[in-house]
Amino acid sequence: MTVLIRKAFIVHPGSPFNGQVKDILVKDGVISSIHDSITEKADTVIEQEGLYVSAGWVDVFAHFCDPGFEFKETLQTGAAAAAAGGYTHVLVLPNTQPVVHSKTQVEYIREKSRLLPVNIHPIGAATKNAEGKELAEMYDMYTSGAVAFGDGKAPVQSSGVMLKALQYVKAFDGIVIQMPDDKSIGTYGLMNEGIVSTRLGLPGKPAIAEEMMIVRDIELTGYAGSKLHFTGVSSGKSLQYIQAAKQKGLQVTCSVTPYHLYFSDEDLMQYDTNLKVNPPIRTTENRQDLLKAVENGWVDCIASHHFPQEWDSKTCEFEHAGFGMTGLETAFGVAGIIGIPTEKWVELVSVNPRRIFNLPEVQVEEGKPADLTLFNPAITYQFNERHIQSKSRNTPFLNRELKGKVIGIINGEKVFLNK
Repeated sequence: MTVLIRKAFIVHPGSPFNGQVKDILVKDGVISSIHDSITEKADTVIEQEGLYVSAGWVDVFAHFCDPGFEFKETLQTGAAAAAAGGYTHVLVLPNTQPVVHSKTQVEYIREKSRLLPVNIHPIGAATKNAEGKELAEMYDMYTSGAVAFGDGKAPVQSSGVMLKALQYVKAFDGIVIQMPDDKSIGTYGLMNEGIVSTRLGLPGKPAIAEEMMIVRDIELTGYAGSKLHFTGVSSGKSLQYIQAAKQKGLQVTCSVTPYHLYFSDEDLMQYDTNLKVNPPIRTTENRQDLLKAVENGWVDCIASHHFPQEWDSKTCEFEHAGFGMTGLETAFGVAGIIGIPTEKWVELVSVNPRRIFNLPEVQVEEGKPADLTLFNPAITYQFNERHIQSKSRNTPFLNRELKGKVIGIINGEKVFLNK
């Protein structure tokens, strides 16, 4: 199969074609030619004014719910949502049933997703059943294809267990990924603790629950001499701690979500259950701190935190609603609305994730495997039901204006184009 991409603006740091408009010909999953003008016939021709191309995007924290919770999402529908959002690689959470805590579960995910348009990389649970008590078989999972380790949406609470996990992965240059949340603080919190939560009469979760966990884990990482990635960072003070750790030479990185960059807790005044997430959406001041951190390079990645919930889990009282929103299909459009430059976006979702999680480097060059995302950053559109590929519909961005549209992906011989 041949695919011809016409007049695409290439965004790829380090590539000799970076910043140039070229035709790109892909044959049997390999970039065969990059030239000013290619006249060769192709099975599929992609041509659009304002077309951009970059190395395929990577999402570092998404929940595909399979096996065990297929009524929320499956590997197939999750991959379709990821492809629609421009992602060619997704790191998926271990919080399934059974939990991904052994090589058997890792191999199940890898084998079942082998023919999908997106490469799905399991995050192996750091502890058995993600219970935070006893270390899981991390080395076996690593040899079977797990790319990172952590208990996903159930962050490790025990300092001793966390230290052992950090020390264990060091043996094979692995990395632990942690969503920082001290569950003993604001245990029953439903949203950010502050003026808005008081007005709404809802129990709050203070930012210190995140900040205390980050301080603890930074100290443990330094002691172990290991690697740690924080995801879902929502507090400005948290980012200050992480940046200080980086300046000391610790191997600590972090990611933020698009919705923490877009919303503030004031948006919850209507009790929209789609905005019930963990970590909670913080204050306007925190939102500005996160945006500034993205701008000045303190943030390493943008993570979708794609958490599908079935209809019943969101169409109910706020107190009883499940946490999370879908995010793969809207991430790029949200980034455009909040003003993240295209070059910065590519750095946050393509270059940095591959470096941090030891994924193969991608080159937009002749003779290299095709791992490409096609997009148009200038298109403004209203996000609606027809854009949703996920099995779930729990997104607060429905019928909102977004800027930046994904045209499709080319991942080897697999081609996915949005309609």
